Amino acid sequence: MPPETLPPTPAPTGPGQSATTVSGRPRIAALDVLRGFALCGILLANVKPIAHMVRTGEVTQPVVVASQDGAWLGLFVDQRFFPIFSLLFGIGFSLLLDSVRGRVPRPRVLLLRRILVLLAMGLAHMFLLWRGDILTVYAVVGLLVLLPSTWLPRWAVAGLAACLVATPLILGSNGVALVPGLFLLGSALTRYGVIDRIERSARVPAVLGLVFAAGAVPATWLQIRSGAAGTDDLSSWFALAGLLVAGAYVCALLLLLRTPLRPVLQGVFAPLGRMALTNYLSATVLVLVAARLLGGSPDDWSQTTVLLIAGVILLPQWLVSTLWLRRFRQGPLEWLWRWATWARRPPLRRAS
Repeated sequence: MPPETLPPTPAPTGPGQSATTVSGRPRIAALDVLRGFALCGILLANVKPIAHMVRTGEVTQPVVVASQDGAWLGLFVDQRFFPIFSLLFGIGFSLLLDSVRGRVPRPRVLLLRRILVLLAMGLAHMFLLWRGDILTVYAVVGLLVLLPSTWLPRWAVAGLAACLVATPLILGSNGVALVPGLFLLGSALTRYGVIDRIERSARVPAVLGLVFAAGAVPATWLQIRSGAAGTDDLSSWFALAGLLVAGAYVCALLLLLRTPLRPVLQGVFAPLGRMALTNYLSATVLVLVAARLLGGSPDDWSQTTVLLIAGVILLPQWLVSTLWLRRFRQGPLEWLWRWATWARRPPLRRAS
């Protein structure tokens, strides 16, 4: 494989921010913000399941509404953030493919190696730390669905995405079954040029946000009703509500990024999003440490405790991410992943 050619890195546009990605493609700030936002929500959803591993060694599933104290997690957090992360994975995959075309003779081989490295990291995370790891699922779906889809025309990818999103909802499968469809949806949006125009319009996210919110209200109500009654259609409403709420979150953030709050949102979420892999894996270690320090059963933790644990983890992660990205191009694990992908050592430190 020929050496990777990297263009000169422009001067940073803000703390920890650059005008381009490490591969030279113009950076889409909204994607960094969305990724960091999703990372925060995923940690909130995972605190109890990860901590439960310390006590029982088993993976627990979120409870939709177990009590008034726990109701807000089931309504606003559980299965509301992984759809965003899954969509972004499909987007990132296609952006990378566009970036390397013409620069390497066999771009799909590079993408295959990237997925296999992710699979290795996911398996290590799953067997050494937490059985609920999602990276392994992403890597397997990437191999079986996302990589083969690169040979399909974009209209076929869009149609297949619609089928793979709708089918689990109809069959009452859990939220993880949505991952293949969300991967393809992200890829289709990229191939149709939607992602390149994601920050150019306020009307589209406003309209879509209203549609998602209007659908999320009855779906969430049916989720609560099904959970209280213990009916078999709980998984369907849970997954549908999560998907619609996730869509509303994305649209709301895109609209807020067009307001004076943009610098605040970028300052808070973008550093976390640019080091999402490092922060996701390190969060598991930190939650396990917190579980041992606090003792007792995580099932007895109040949602305030969960929120405090997540905050105590995210605050130092944000600080480290912000300071790190001022001096380096990528997070440490992101850099290693890139090294393994390209089979050559990329530059890490920013040019002075």
